[in-house]
Amino acid sequence: MTKPTEFSRKYEEFKARNLSLNLVRGKPGSDQIQLSNDLDGVLEGDYLSIDGTDTRNYGGLRGIPEARELGASLLGVPSERVIAGGNSSLHLMYVALELLAHRGLAGPPLRRNSNACAICPVPGYDRHFSMTEYLGFKMLNVPMDASGPDMDAIEALVQSDINTSVLWCVPRHSNPTGCTYSDETVARIAALPNFRRGQPENPFYVLWDNAYAVHDFKEPAPKLANLDELAMAHGTEDRIVQFASTSKITFAGAGVGFIGSSSKLLADFERHLGMRTVGFDKVNQLRQARFLQNGKGLTAHMKKQAAIIGPKFEVAQRVLVHELGNLDPQVASWTEPTGGYFISLDVRCGSAKKVVDVAKDAGLALTPAGATFPYGRDPNDANIRIAPTYANVDEVQTAIELLATCVRMVHAST
Repeated sequence: MTKPTEFSRKYEEFKARNLSLNLVRGKPGSDQIQLSNDLDGVLEGDYLSIDGTDTRNYGGLRGIPEARELGASLLGVPSERVIAGGNSSLHLMYVALELLAHRGLAGPPLRRNSNACAICPVPGYDRHFSMTEYLGFKMLNVPMDASGPDMDAIEALVQSDINTSVLWCVPRHSNPTGCTYSDETVARIAALPNFRRGQPENPFYVLWDNAYAVHDFKEPAPKLANLDELAMAHGTEDRIVQFASTSKITFAGAGVGFIGSSSKLLADFERHLGMRTVGFDKVNQLRQARFLQNGKGLTAHMKKQAAIIGPKFEVAQRVLVHELGNLDPQVASWTEPTGGYFISLDVRCGSAKKVVDVAKDAGLALTPAGATFPYGRDPNDANIRIAPTYANVDEVQTAIELLATCVRMVHAST
């Protein structure tokens, strides 16, 4: 076995370089954003939607038709059951969860029960967890594997505990594991609300955040079953709420968020929206729709994105294999995504926080250990989320080499 001092010496060499590297958040790099610079000027002074709406004026809570068509192409839901919102799908998620909690959407409010719980597949998306905690739900961990969340555990929770009210999902290129839910998993999720069919006072909802619906960078790209079609077949469409956005497609700070669900649920959602706004930014909706040809230009645009992102993930995988591939999986194992924005690294139990801390001391910023779990607490202190997209290829290589050195040094020293 290599002596700990060898890893320590290599680590000190990294520190001496005064590095400033960042793999914290899943932000698109500037080269990705530049692919959408033609958004500026795409309208050429024509602000009329295809239905004659002047997008510069008030009104239109559901969004313009061509933007809803774009949302439909991302969600797999008919455009008449899509609302195009503002620049953030996260905002729509928060509004939806807040309404579910305190007002109800196509059903009674969930937080009339002070013990309402949300099922959170882990590792998962920290912002889902923070808003869920903020709105007063207790969060229940359910493990993930390559086919998605543990459905046996989820079904048992839904059947046995009427307090269990919500399931969060990132179904394609999931954050942070990169997995895509299997057909069986999607089918079982679509049927979950039926476990409460005889208990209308205790509904169960699925919140389906398809943030990486078209974000492939490696072939063959996995297919995701259409949740809406399965929900319609099961009669559960009033309990399924889907989200997507163009934020990681065009401009991250100036995209369009979408929500899709049943006609009944969206009617409730729209009524509540009317208390908050007279309409979202339809000018931005129009320029996004025209730039992406109402969804018809997505494939070509995302291939350009893949050409930028793919090499970053390739170098990350190559370094991980070279530096950590000979270790026991309990010491270091990681996912190999075919799309999305993240790699999920598991290190030896009890060492993730230490690895993140020593990496920071050497100039590498990582997502805090524990962030991929509710309440920021990873019970095994093992998971680290890697976000390679914002850095350039050379920075990714250096960052992963440093991270691997930290993993080996911490392992060797304990």
